[in-house]
Amino acid sequence: MDIQLDPARDDLPLMANTSHILVKHYVLDLDVDFESQVIEGTIVLFLEDGNRFKKQNSSIEEACQSESNKACKFGMPEPCHIPVTNARTFSSEMEYNDFAICSKGEKDTSDKDGNHDNQEHASGISSSKYCCDTGNHGSEDFLLVLDCCDLSVLKVEEVDVAAVPGLEKFTRSPELTVVSEEFRNQIVRELVTLPANRWREQLDYYACCSQAPGCGELLFDTDTWSLQIRKTGAQTATDFPHAIRIWYKTKPEGRSVTWTSDQSGRPCVYTVGSPINNRALFPCQEPPVAMSTWQATVRAAASFVVLMSGENSAKPTQLWEGCSSWYYYVTMPMPASTFTIAVGCWTEMKMETWSSNDLATERPFSPSEANFRHVGVCSHMEYPCRFQNASATTQEIIPHRVFAPVCLTGACQETLLRLIPPCLSAAHSVLGTHPFSRLDVLIVPANFPSLGMASPHIMFLSQSILTGGNHLCGTRLCHEIAHAWFGLAIGARDWTEEWLSEGFATHLEDVFWATAQQLAPHEAREQQELRACLRWRRLQDEMQCSPEEMQVLRFPHVGGHSGSFS
Repeated sequence: MDIQLDPARDDLPLMANTSHILVKHYVLDLDVDFESQVIEGTIVLFLEDGNRFKKQNSSIEEACQSESNKACKFGMPEPCHIPVTNARTFSSEMEYNDFAICSKGEKDTSDKDGNHDNQEHASGISSSKYCCDTGNHGSEDFLLVLDCCDLSVLKVEEVDVAAVPGLEKFTRSPELTVVSEEFRNQIVRELVTLPANRWREQLDYYACCSQAPGCGELLFDTDTWSLQIRKTGAQTATDFPHAIRIWYKTKPEGRSVTWTSDQSGRPCVYTVGSPINNRALFPCQEPPVAMSTWQATVRAAASFVVLMSGENSAKPTQLWEGCSSWYYYVTMPMPASTFTIAVGCWTEMKMETWSSNDLATERPFSPSEANFRHVGVCSHMEYPCRFQNASATTQEIIPHRVFAPVCLTGACQETLLRLIPPCLSAAHSVLGTHPFSRLDVLIVPANFPSLGMASPHIMFLSQSILTGGNHLCGTRLCHEIAHAWFGLAIGARDWTEEWLSEGFATHLEDVFWATAQQLAPHEAREQQELRACLRWRRLQDEMQCSPEEMQVLRFPHVGGHSGSFS
């Protein structure tokens, strides 16, 4: 089963068996060690089995079909028939023979190049060339498969959520008076489905549960691309523990993170978003439809700043002399691939003075507005949604911070800091409510492989845009801002369809930038036509240098989230 791939050439395998069980929330508790270039700690996964999310998906489909004049379609998965393969040895030295890739004889939707049309639906993913979906086959135990690469997994255990005071109220069955697997799973089922207006209470319970004691180690095995976990006697996803803790550490050569030095020569580390997303940062479910929330505590030396995908503008908490802790959370379900972290000796950049010539002025939320959440009538899954928040709809410029090595202070003040407000305002004037409540912008080290990358609540920018004048900096800012809507708030369900989000962002960068510059209509049109001509010529050159099979676009399946975008 150990698939050998070249990430630079081959499509990556989506190993997680998301058709049977989904991670609904991650709680990470990590330490960053620059001497060993390792991130280590624990991650607690709160799971939901297939029976519940299939029912939810069915109700969503019915609601979508009832809405008139709306193209709301969900690709339902084909059955994934798993052939029995040779027995494998687990860490417990027990044999297990129910782990296999999907049978290509049933329905192989991959093309000859290995690209996959997975026919995913809103809460799961069906068979593909590298899919590994396991269910209840005879008397065998259920297997939880997570995407995992370049990680050292030390221990996996079930979490005794029943030991947390107050959580017994989440059990609806009075006959469950004895703490059992069913009792603990029922607590998690109710916890992950709390209504959106109880999001803060839910986060607190997640945090308490993540600190609960273990109640038994689980059997596990790893190969190049996956972590496989099972519990003896748990034959279905419903029986499998719904809260598990994984003790692990990254490897210095792990391809999800880059250990390097910043422009001032100080050590730093950041996630790169590619080529293998976050599977070498923590065990997770990588398919873009496997959406979850998360909260994370990260400890590092006090001289370092920790930035992360999070709705809160975190501040350091000193734990002991020389060590600080940072805490972030996300309540909008997102793919695990969009989780971003950067740790370094960053300095927050601020304008010395604001000029009256600035094109827009930031209007931050008042504390009462910032804490206000309203669940409206949007047709997506329930979460604390900004799009139905009256205050958020009028917020042209979301609160933002800029971080960079101190040596880039002058360059940031000269261009970047002045351009962020008008670019955010321009995006709001075109698309309306910003999907995310705040934004951190980080100038990443010189080895960053592109001009920029957008993730929830945080944006990475290359230092090269600081020396390219207002036009290069402004257009790149606008491109990454556009990804908040196209690529993050909504995106393709299939990894092979990222061109859709890139296409929207590339088009909108011209629209936003013209608005930010306050160009006259004819000037904006001339600028956009010139850039369109240049892009067309570049596309022609790329087509001439690409294999014929790579020049074909397939019909997209749009409706889920996707990953981090450049």
